[in-house]
Parts: sequence; C-alpha cells; structure tokens
Amino acid sequence: MQELIDNLDGLAGIPAWVIKAFAIILAALLLELVYRIFVNHLERLSEKSGHMWDDAVVYAGKRPISLLIWWQGLIMAARVMAPKTDVVTFDTAVLGIAQQLGLVVAATWFFYRLTSGFEKAFVEERRKRDEHVDLTTVTVLGRIVRIAFVLTGLLTGLSILEIPISGLLAAGGVGGIAVGLAARDLLANFFGGFTVFMDRPFSVGDWVRSPDREIEGTVEHIDWRVTRIRKFDKRPMYVPNATFTTVTLENPSRMTHRRIAEHIGVRYDDFGLMRKVVGDIRQYIMNHEALDTTQTTMVHFDRFGASSLDIMIYCFTKTVVWTEYHEVREDVLLGVGEIIESHGAEIAFPTRTLKIDMAEQLADEVHEAIPATSGARGGAEADSDEADSKKSSSGTRKRSKRKGKKSSSSVKTDDKTDTREPKGGDVGGDSGDGGEGNA
Repeated sequence: MQELIDNLDGLAGIPAWVIKAFAIILAALLLELVYRIFVNHLERLSEKSGHMWDDAVVYAGKRPISLLIWWQGLIMAARVMAPKTDVVTFDTAVLGIAQQLGLVVAATWFFYRLTSGFEKAFVEERRKRDEHVDLTTVTVLGRIVRIAFVLTGLLTGLSILEIPISGLLAAGGVGGIAVGLAARDLLANFFGGFTVFMDRPFSVGDWVRSPDREIEGTVEHIDWRVTRIRKFDKRPMYVPNATFTTVTLENPSRMTHRRIAEHIGVRYDDFGLMRKVVGDIRQYIMNHEALDTTQTTMVHFDRFGASSLDIMIYCFTKTVVWTEYHEVREDVLLGVGEIIESHGAEIAFPTRTLKIDMAEQLADEVHEAIPATSGARGGAEADSDEADSKKSSSGTRKRSKRKGKKSSSSVKTDDKTDTREPKGGDVGGDSGDGGEGNA
C-alpha cells in the first residue's frame, strides 16, 4: 500500500502525503458506513428478542462508536500531515492528547447511554411481568451512576491534560462560597430533591396532597430542582423540592383501605323498630363481601338528633381505587335504605313539631278577660268625668269668691263716712233716694 502511494507521488501534481491522508479519511468513512449497516441490523434483531437488555447495549454503542471511528480517522490523517506542515494543531504531542481525549469521550458517552438503556430495560421488564416498580428509586440510581461516569471521564480528561486537580479544588472552595450564597435557593431545591430521593415520601404516579399548601395531584416527574404534579383539573404544578422539607405531606395512594363513615336518621315515630333495624344493618355490614371486617367496623344507634334517631355506620372497604370505592359505598347505602324500608320504618328528614295545647288554653283565658277589662275601663272613665265636674264647680266657686272680695274692698264697712260722690251704677249707691232729693 505504501509503495502504491509512493508511485502515485507527483501524479497530477498531488503530493503522496495528501493522497495518504485522503485515503485514511475515505477508509474511515467506509468503515463508519459498514458499522452503521451492521448496527442497524443488530437493532432489528434485538427488537425481535423477548427481553430489553440487548436493546440497551445496541442503543449505547450506536452513536459513540461512530464518533470514535471518525475521531480516530481524523487523528490518523492529521498524523500523516504533521511532518509536512508547521501548524501547531498537527503537533505530535497535541495529536496524542486529542486521540486519548477522543477515547475518553467515546467511552464516557457509551457508559452514559448504557446506564439509561439499562434503566429503561429494567422498568419495561418489570412491567411485562406485572411487578411493582419504584420509578423514583430506579431514576435516582440511574442518575447517580451517570453522574459517576461523567465525573470519572472528567477527571480522566484532566489527568490527560496534566491539569492539577488540587488547584481546582482550592479555587472551587473559595468560589463555592460565593456561588453558594448567590444560588442559595437553587441549592436548597437540590438538597430538597436529594431528601425526596432518600426518604421517598412519594413516587412517580402517586396521589399527594398537602394540608399546609394548595398542593394536590398526581406526581408526574421528580427532578433535582422541581417536581411536576398534575392537578385533578389537568393543569401542571411545578413545586420546588425545598417545599417538601417544610410542609406536611399526605400520600393517599399508599392507603390500605378506604373508609365509609355515615349517620343515617330514622323517624322518631319508628323508635320501637330501632333494635331490629340496627341489628339487621349490623348483620348486613358484617357479611358484605366488599368490606374488610378485620378493620374497625361499627353499627350502633348513636344519638337522638334534632329531628331523627341517628344510626352510625363505620367500616372500611377492601379496595382503595376511587371509582370502585364509590360503587361499594353506593351499594352499602342502598342496602341500608332497603333494610329500613323492609321494617316499615322511614328515613327521617328535617321536621319541627309545634305544641298548641297550651296556646288554646291561653286564648280562652284572654277572651274571658276582655269584658272585665272593658267594665273597669268604663268605671274609670265615669269617675274621671265626675272628678272633672267637681273640679269645674270648685273652680267656679273660687272665682266667685275672688270677685266678691274685689267688690267689697271698695266699700267702707267701718264707722268712717264715705266722702266720695255717688255715681250712677256704683255698687252701694241708692238710686231711689237720689232721685227723690233731686226732685
């Protein structure tokens, strides 16, 4: 091959080293093409197999190996051109470092994709066998392994570049303080996510709710910073992971049973039937196939209500599925209603009873008291009129006395002689005597 290239040297004015570099790149191209055909064939075969592990291996090596073929072909071509050019990039030492870095990058990428493929294959295999799989745990483990591969590749690359790691750690310690203060919330969310992954209060697919915050829905995705929760109205909610370290969280998806707690009222008129009714309802509840009687189960006459005799029913269903629970609850309530009806009793509704016996007696007493009150009122009016007439006559006498005193005060009743000249009309004047003297 080398002799053929040397014989072609100078042909058409093209140097031999150029032809050699071109041949290497062409060989890399053909090798990558052959590899792509081969890996596509493997991919089709793996899809026909009954398990997912081979799919993960093919998925992991498809792109990284293609990158490696191209990278090594370019490096070999650059080595051919290095003695013929003064470009620093084509220096032998630089090309050796680039070749090693290419191997590290391809290997890191391969193991990163292999981890993702194994994670997906594990979940699919468990679901095929109808086995429970904790997606949160699988996701966390997959992320930890991928981070480990990336850090290993990064440290290997730094060692190839002969960069001291101790200096970076020292610089990172000083800068880490500033970054930590600036990204305090981000770090809080990160460690909150780590806490969620370690404690696992919920997993993907769980129904969660918080009585402290308006958080309720189905967990769709758990990330290092936020958790995506799909609310029941189908709107997504993005909750920072730091929130879960400070709030109370409920996980109804992990309940073992669902509870039925009801009070059913019977009329007061059916009090005589209560023992039989309660006994039959208790027997019906204890024999219901959808109820778990190993849990707390109670059927009792509970209280005298405002308008009903209340029967308490307290039991647990075997199912925890929301739709199935409502079907069981409906069947229990209908059965209880049929038992009450079969005894001739009725379910009570709010009523109010008014006692009117005393009201009629009070009305009769009022009617009897009305005439006596009228007579007393007439006598009082007569007495008042009489008092007014007496008062009027007394006032008249008093005015007459005052006038008499005024008139008699102008007449001298003592022995002295009245020197005034008599005038006509004056009280005390004698008109007959006066007339006779004038005549």
